[in-house]
Amino acid sequence: MKEIFDIIIIGGGPAGLTAGIYSARAKKKTLILNEGTVGGQMVLSYEIANYPGVQNIGGYQLGSIMKKQAKSFGCVIKSNNTISKLDISNKIKTIQTSDGNIYEAKSVILALGGKARTLNVEGENEFKGKGISFCATCDGDFFQDKDIIVVGGGNSALEEAVSLTQYASSVTIVHEFDHFQASDIAIKEAKENKKISFIMESTISGFFGDSQLNKVNIKNLKTGEIYEKNIDGVFIFIGYVPNTDICKDKVDLLETGEIIVDEKFQTNLKGIFAGGDSIPKRFKQITTAVADGTNAALFATEFLNSL
Repeated sequence: MKEIFDIIIIGGGPAGLTAGIYSARAKKKTLILNEGTVGGQMVLSYEIANYPGVQNIGGYQLGSIMKKQAKSFGCVIKSNNTISKLDISNKIKTIQTSDGNIYEAKSVILALGGKARTLNVEGENEFKGKGISFCATCDGDFFQDKDIIVVGGGNSALEEAVSLTQYASSVTIVHEFDHFQASDIAIKEAKENKKISFIMESTISGFFGDSQLNKVNIKNLKTGEIYEKNIDGVFIFIGYVPNTDICKDKVDLLETGEIIVDEKFQTNLKGIFAGGDSIPKRFKQITTAVADGTNAALFATEFLNSL
């Protein structure tokens, strides 16, 4: 089956959904192709308190609202399907999905997002889902009255550490530097929480247990000393890796894997735009992703109108 659209958006996170809202509202026939749950990494946030105009909303709820809004303007959203073939170098861009469907458009927006960065140490793969988690919202309640570790020093790590204290008996934040890369508010809230303690200039060098994680090795990066710590669970929040494998041979990327775009959010290929956590920028927030999606959609619309 072949379907033809004006704009195809790959990725259904905040950047992709916003792009869908803007392009569909501009009367462009728009399709969002999304591999997993619509909302991207946003749906993993227990609570979002800094989205303008909305106070204390869950990430999944905010994603659902964005999805509903995009569909209300006529945007078609297809989820839980992987892309098996991507041909975006010609005037007509062709995308084939794993269910055998083929989609064509004159413009494509890459809103590919990212995935959780891992420590790549002994036992990490073995204990994923068996004591190691990357989602406080998904797994926090499994650690009721338990002792847990949060790895990381950015906003996500500190904010999720605070949210996890509603379940855990204690939360220990392990961070590789002697200072945090988070907002003053996030740092203040973490330091004022009596359930939270800190191990700085350190990292986890190994995960151990039987059928379930029960112990980690913590390495002091300043002295090299390694010691064991009994623990019930570990939550890792050390950033994300851009999901750009699908286009690594199609568009220009930085060494980090991020998609290079110009001031119009266009890649090196005419008609191919990108935004969200898969492009280079210092701050990766929902609001910055939404801004990227807005710009990418408006410039893609401008591009189509010029043809």
